[in-house]
Amino acid sequence: MFYTLAVLLLFQCVGELIALGLALSIPGSVIGMVLLFFALLVSPRLMEKVEESSHHILKHMSLFFIPAGVGIMVSAAGVMQHWLAVVIAIISSTLLTLAITAISMRWLMNSMPPATDEVMADKPSTPSSLDQ
Repeated sequence: MFYTLAVLLLFQCVGELIALGLALSIPGSVIGMVLLFFALLVSPRLMEKVEESSHHILKHMSLFFIPAGVGIMVSAAGVMQHWLAVVIAIISSTLLTLAITAISMRWLMNSMPPATDEVMADKPSTPSSLDQ
């Protein structure tokens, strides 16, 4: 688990250095996440090492939201002063995320071949509550 945390922190630091060094308006953590994504694609060994302990991190992911929540509470006066902009940003980003997800899902569903009877026969049947 410490190896996974070290890898995550390393990529975040590299992303921050790139963002600061090139004076980019993109957050360093986002750059680090993109770099980590490509590193995981290129290196199956890194993927295996990180995947082993990533389940433990994901199980306790709610702890990672505490600093963000505290930051919002500390700057509550600023948030209240600009409440309309915050509400518009939340609603528009949520709608944009839903739209992009729907478009991506439709594209993926259309790009997959339709399920045949053979494929459906291989799937185990699960009893539903309607069968009882």
